[in-house]
Amino acid sequence: MNFLKKLFNTKTTITTTLTVTSSNGFHLRPIAKFVNEAKKFDATITLKAKEEEVSATQVPKILSLSLEKGDSFELRCKGKEAQEASKELSKLFKELMSDDKEVKEIKQEEEQYEASSLRGETIAKGIGIAPLIELIYQVIDNDSNVPLSNAIDMSISGLEEMYEKHKEEDNADIYLAQMQLLQTDIFMNLKDEEPSKFQELIQIEIDKLKNTKFESRISDYRDIEQRVLSEMGIYKEFKTPDNPYILFTDDLLPSDIALLKDTPVQGVILEKGTTLSHASILLRSANIPSMIIQNENLKSNSLDVILDANSGNLILEPTKNDLKEARERQDKLKKEQEQSFQKRFETTKTKSGKEVKVLANITDLDSAKEAKELGADGVGLLRTEFLFTKNKPSVEEQTQTYQAIFELFNEVTVRTLDIGGDKSLPYIDIPKEENPFLGLRGIRFSLQEQTLFKEQLLAIFKAVGSISSNKKTIKIMFPMISNIEEFTEAKNIAQTVAKENNLNISNIQFGIMLEVPSIIFGLKEFNNLVDFYSIGSNDLTQYLFAIERTHPTLSVDPISPLLLLALEQIRKDVKKPISICGELAGLDVATQKLLSMNYTTLSVSAKLIPNLKERIRNV
Repeated sequence: MNFLKKLFNTKTTITTTLTVTSSNGFHLRPIAKFVNEAKKFDATITLKAKEEEVSATQVPKILSLSLEKGDSFELRCKGKEAQEASKELSKLFKELMSDDKEVKEIKQEEEQYEASSLRGETIAKGIGIAPLIELIYQVIDNDSNVPLSNAIDMSISGLEEMYEKHKEEDNADIYLAQMQLLQTDIFMNLKDEEPSKFQELIQIEIDKLKNTKFESRISDYRDIEQRVLSEMGIYKEFKTPDNPYILFTDDLLPSDIALLKDTPVQGVILEKGTTLSHASILLRSANIPSMIIQNENLKSNSLDVILDANSGNLILEPTKNDLKEARERQDKLKKEQEQSFQKRFETTKTKSGKEVKVLANITDLDSAKEAKELGADGVGLLRTEFLFTKNKPSVEEQTQTYQAIFELFNEVTVRTLDIGGDKSLPYIDIPKEENPFLGLRGIRFSLQEQTLFKEQLLAIFKAVGSISSNKKTIKIMFPMISNIEEFTEAKNIAQTVAKENNLNISNIQFGIMLEVPSIIFGLKEFNNLVDFYSIGSNDLTQYLFAIERTHPTLSVDPISPLLLLALEQIRKDVKKPISICGELAGLDVATQKLLSMNYTTLSVSAKLIPNLKERIRNV
């Protein structure tokens, strides 16, 4: 019977329909992650859309489908691990869509200049004042006698190293995406052909992307072309001035940005491309003022021009007054940025003297170190899922990681494992649910999988007992609590674990993630039980409005009056310390509103901390 069942499973195609919900479409970076995961399964996996069926392990094939927001496709899995592949890839796809935030058009400021100006689209804000220089490449051919197949392998290894090196940065996916582009059959099957054959195949893939929504990915093909050819001794080189300059060119390759960062570049003008291209993403990350200006008449100029990416203006022949005012705005902006960074370790107070604590949301030890460097007053949310994602960690492995993070800060809030919904574990079979966001997730999962839960609690307790100072505040937060009984059972389990292992946990606080609306109506009882609350504004919003965060067409205003009303009611009714750790805490438009409600502890992504602290000081 089991034999027949296995035979049936290997011959059956499991089909799941998935819908693209990201405004950016199913583009290169999420496709690369999807393909990277699809390759792990012993199954034949394809995507069918628009009357075409393509391999799920070939990035260019999926790109060629040009799947945009609202488009659906069939995920087809057949083979030994078809069922597992279908389940895991479906969940991953939904996560990718949820995490792929829309790159919104940057709002430009109003600014008047005496001289005439060229208007453009802002890539990255800032003001640059310097001569205008055209980027000119020079081709160098130093034949290295490296076979094409070896050059491709070396390029893949180089991209993999870059990905691992920058893994914790937002832009690391670019290296993974380019690596997956190179690992497709069309390139990996090349042996000792001439470089021209590789270039010919690159051009074919580029032609497929022309006049599609994903035309901006063409530069990635140009980039991997350059990487491979450079391994063969054929490379492009560009020289930049030793003095400050503003660069203009048709487009830039992602790898060019790293070279520019080490020069006195004051700004960049692209004549082609989009704000969604990988070069644009890297320009923003590098904080280089940059714009897209479609004008074929730009030419090098030895005199200073003004690139005002804040207002979207390029002034080629500025007056003395234009230059004077632009330099004043430039100096003011620079001082503000320096001031917020220099003051990042200082106590944060509003103009009226109200002290506000700014904590960090972190995902691992590296992000904890980054948060420390950027001035976090502590950790408001330690997401512990990173320890469990691939393999089941031992108690010792968990203990070492928790202890290292606890040593960095005087206050750390640890959220116990938040699995379920759109997150799963490869070594635990979570039953398929029609609506996983309303099912077995958060504390519900932990109360069912108590062995895992108890081991995590034991590791946290051991880590607390091992840290060098007993004056630290360590908090344990249970996610997705919806009633008194769940919290009571979870805390009883924690106390039992401590007692059975002779560990003193009297200095550990226990609280809840306030994200289920039912809690709002039970705060009077919870006030007698919990030590603290932390509002997860993302899920609270999702459940208040009954709109899944990954929904393709429905969305919620992040500062909806109804959400603010709920937050105001919560703040009035709680009698214990409370913080906000969702995306809302980092939004410019929300800061003053939250402070006016007397929320004085905000937890955000580490990179937002210096600017958020400075913004609070001006309220």
